Amino acid sequence: MSLFADLMNLQTRRHFFSQGAHAVGWAALSTLLAKNGYAAPASEGAPAPVGPHFPPTAKHVIYLHMVGGPPQMDMYDYKPVMNDWYDKDLPESIRMGQRLTTMTSGQARFPIAPSKFKFQQHGESGMWVSELLPYTARMVDDMTFIRSMHTEAINHEPAITYMQTGNQLTGRPCLGAWASYGLGSANEDLPTFVVLVARPTNTEQVQAISARLWQSGYLPGEHAGVSFRSGGDPILFINNPDGVTSDVRRRTLDSLNALNEINYQRLGDPETHTRIQQFELAFRMQHSVPDLTDLASEPESTYELYGEEAKKPGSFAHTTLLARRMVERGVRFIQVYHNNWDTHANVAGRLPDQCRDVDQACWGLIQDLKQRGLYDDTLVIWGGEFGRTIYSQGGLSKENYGRDHHPRCYTMWMAGGGTRPGTIYGETDDFSYNIVKDPVHIRDFHATVLHLLGFDHERFSYKFQGLDQRLTGVEPAKIIPELIA
Repeated sequence: MSLFADLMNLQTRRHFFSQGAHAVGWAALSTLLAKNGYAAPASEGAPAPVGPHFPPTAKHVIYLHMVGGPPQMDMYDYKPVMNDWYDKDLPESIRMGQRLTTMTSGQARFPIAPSKFKFQQHGESGMWVSELLPYTARMVDDMTFIRSMHTEAINHEPAITYMQTGNQLTGRPCLGAWASYGLGSANEDLPTFVVLVARPTNTEQVQAISARLWQSGYLPGEHAGVSFRSGGDPILFINNPDGVTSDVRRRTLDSLNALNEINYQRLGDPETHTRIQQFELAFRMQHSVPDLTDLASEPESTYELYGEEAKKPGSFAHTTLLARRMVERGVRFIQVYHNNWDTHANVAGRLPDQCRDVDQACWGLIQDLKQRGLYDDTLVIWGGEFGRTIYSQGGLSKENYGRDHHPRCYTMWMAGGGTRPGTIYGETDDFSYNIVKDPVHIRDFHATVLHLLGFDHERFSYKFQGLDQRLTGVEPAKIIPELIA
């Protein structure tokens, strides 16, 4: 390769990292009228999707991320022995010198806070579920529970990044971007990867999240997630300005595409082709997105499933209903974020609100996918970035307490898409502090999800900076066969 070509490749990488966040905005501007004969033909040199290594069981993913870290022992990891430990100190034999956050490392004591919520076993699987989740309790035999997830990250920023991208450092592609890169689009009029940020009912402590979580990293920019807004136009600038017709917009884009193609021929920057494709997609989205987000055609029976909250734009129930509509229309990966799970204090006041937001909506989503014949090839994932401590942060009473971050064990669940229903995998100690059986690291979780999507995680890679980069990285990762039907 010539020195000039080397220089241009270096500039391309720098350009990507400095401007990559705007790729999401570009994706909001251009590709909707192909079926009506308005869209320009696809640019030559646009890469085809990699395609799965073997037939996938999941062709779509709806990933419901609970931002902040849900308290596993108040929802799914029942620990009745802790009732006898109320206000006693966490034994050093359990903690074993493990790292604490600065929010509790200075506490004189680490008093045990048993869950104040009642639990019951449900279904043939006998899964223990908190009273806060009555709808979820109805469908435990459809679900695959992992009670032994663990991570090295103990703070939100690296932990969410790790859960989404397989690395605590920013700049890597997220799981949705990998799915887009591997599977490609199933609907040319909508993005392959969409992000929805739901508004929680309770906003006591909302974590900051940004587009870095759904970026494409070193993958081509077209695989970045397209964020839909919860109010107003779902995507900024989706509508033409006053006085600009579709014909005018089409001619403008044709001219821009011609200039971009000249630029590509001169410099060979693959991001130039990404820009052409995103302009075209955004143009087509001017027609497909209004139909997607118009819920007027949904019958009342839909809201009997999801709840009346689904009628409120931006609510978690509303976003899950939109996610189902996206799956119907071929969107490959829908990432939903629901905030305010960072319960450092006031678990009694906040957790019921959080659970109310998601409980019926998750149940309604699963039932809706089933009755529409979409369940078997749609993987639904629910979980946060880490768990919470059994000891209380701050003040403690039997009626209220707080919980700090805890990376050593937490609970996630999956449903549909080839997962094994009625499965309870992994086990923690009586303090929900350490894993005692079948640990599942984030890398193992990602390897298993990729397997459901039809990919061998060791062969699913992208050449970058001289290395075959993978979602699961270079450390050992294994598929968990017990989670797969």
